[in-house]
Amino acid sequence: QVQLVESGGGLVQPGGSLRLSCTASGSIFSIYIMGWYHQAPGKQRQLVATVTSGGSTNYADSVKGRFSISRDNAKNTVYLQMNNLEPEDTAVYYCNMMPFDRSWSRWGQGTQVTVSS
Repeated sequence: QVQLVESGGGLVQPGGSLRLSCTASGSIFSIYIMGWYHQAPGKQRQLVATVTSGGSTNYADSVKGRFSISRDNAKNTVYLQMNNLEPEDTAVYYCNMMPFDRSWSRWGQGTQVTVSS
């Protein structure tokens, strides 16, 4: 059974940076699409960024140029570097794993990111 454990959330001032990490256990990490999603209070969970097994990335328009997703297959870990954070980025951030055919999906427990002065 795949387990995803996120870390790195916290409170940061506008314009600041955070790096989220998500480590997977119990699976062959390198073959899966890894992604980060966020969910603000009262809103649906939304895509932030994904990275394929080959390293191709995709970003939500709202984070392009500010966030960067990367993966280290040797460590079974995916990262989300978040720069120039805005109050609108405040949300719970979830790590996601899925195969190329998107036939199933696994989620981490989430980590809170709060951007406030």
